[in-house]
Amino acid sequence: MEVRTRFAPSPTGYMHLGNLRTALYTYLYARSKGGKFILRIEDTDQEREVPGAVDVIYNSMRTAGLSHDEGPDVGGPCGPYVQSQRKDTYMPYAKQLVESGHAYYCFCTKERLEEARKAAEARGESFKYDKHCLRLSKEEIQAKLDAGEEYVIRQNIPTEGKAGFDDVIYGHVEVDCDTLDDNVLIKADGLPTYNFANVIDDHLMGITHVMRGNEYLSSAPKYNLLYEALGWTPPTYVHLTPVMVEGTYKNKKTGEYQMAVDADGNPVLDENGQPVKAIVKRKMSKSQGDPSFEDLLAEGYLVEAVINYLVLLGWSPKGEREFFTLKELEEAFDLEGLSKSPSVFDMQKLNWFNAEYIRKLSPERYLELATPWLEKALDPARFDFKRLAELLQGRTEVFNQLPGMVRFLAQQPEFANDLYVNKKQKSTLESAKTALEAALPLLEGIDDWTETELHDRVMAFIPTLGMKNGQFLWPLRIAISGQMSTPGGAFEIAYLLGKDETLRRLKGAIEKF
Repeated sequence: MEVRTRFAPSPTGYMHLGNLRTALYTYLYARSKGGKFILRIEDTDQEREVPGAVDVIYNSMRTAGLSHDEGPDVGGPCGPYVQSQRKDTYMPYAKQLVESGHAYYCFCTKERLEEARKAAEARGESFKYDKHCLRLSKEEIQAKLDAGEEYVIRQNIPTEGKAGFDDVIYGHVEVDCDTLDDNVLIKADGLPTYNFANVIDDHLMGITHVMRGNEYLSSAPKYNLLYEALGWTPPTYVHLTPVMVEGTYKNKKTGEYQMAVDADGNPVLDENGQPVKAIVKRKMSKSQGDPSFEDLLAEGYLVEAVINYLVLLGWSPKGEREFFTLKELEEAFDLEGLSKSPSVFDMQKLNWFNAEYIRKLSPERYLELATPWLEKALDPARFDFKRLAELLQGRTEVFNQLPGMVRFLAQQPEFANDLYVNKKQKSTLESAKTALEAALPLLEGIDDWTETELHDRVMAFIPTLGMKNGQFLWPLRIAISGQMSTPGGAFEIAYLLGKDETLRRLKGAIEKF
């Protein structure tokens, strides 16, 4: 049997990392088995659809390298692959379920449903539809249909017995039928709900394995009841654990942060007596400030690093290996390595992955990627970007750090003289002043302003002062850069600044003593 998997996102916004990971696992499993990977756009919730979101899905998939075999933009034998274009597909199956008694017309108004919901809340119960319209006679139903009354079609969940399914990660899952609600299959606008459309589409598209978030675990028993009612074999289910993040949490409705409390339930206060925000483990969310795939790329993360890190959030390969190309993942991926525990997204770990991938870039590719970031801080006509790239590649974690790392070249920051004091370099304020005053005439006499010439002349000169190398070079670097950490040392910085700017900064530093 050919393995057929599908990624079925809703066009309701950006591609969050949990969605991308689902797409990645779905893609990799199909490729590992030599099967087909299908992209389907589930746009039945038209009110939540965001303009341009479909293009975001296409672009994200393309950028990540997840090519689909069938889909809206490439076609295929099971199209169309956009649910709103399949509107006429679902009603016949809904009516078939009505005829077999597994579904029924519901004519309840919003007002009646709201009253029933409030009554349930008053009793301290969760609202569940009371099958009111199931008790209508065929004649009453037909009369309402003939009169053009608005209706939905609901699934008729048994009131007794159990419903369940088997899952690759969670094993056998079973619930009492009387805990399940008669969910809507066909909405008043004639479009199917997600719960109904995905069952019909998965069957008609021959999907063998459904991989999705574990938030759908509670709905899967209802899906299996539909499969049974229609006489179909359900797919293999793989409900993936969520991607979590540790951070603060802001309530969307109230706009208030969850605050920290101690063991007695009292607020935790900072040194100023102000309440402290709680650090909680929660699902990743754009509304909570967590990055999307597009955000990470815009910040200067490499696609390969993001994909490599993301695949390991919930999947463990055999052995100790951590670095994989997408092609290698296609061969290595298996369902046995999927985790039963939620994974925590760690930005520091991603930064480490990204830094490793950046170091593996060719110098030419690094320069190409770094140039737009360097241009945010420096004039390419004035500075040697090629030399800068050579100095920066081994120090770069994320490309968006580059402007801050080189901005001192365009404008020297203000600094206090105590930066000259360095125990390791045996540099004091007195020795720093001596070194800088001696460096000025030496550098003024150098006409061939290259790193090699600067190095040779200065290193030959230092012993004549009776100083250690660090005692001379440390204050020189501070004087012309204004900061303790720089890409390269005194010679590289002096070369990049040029003779005139180096001497100007050096004179200004001496005047501050």
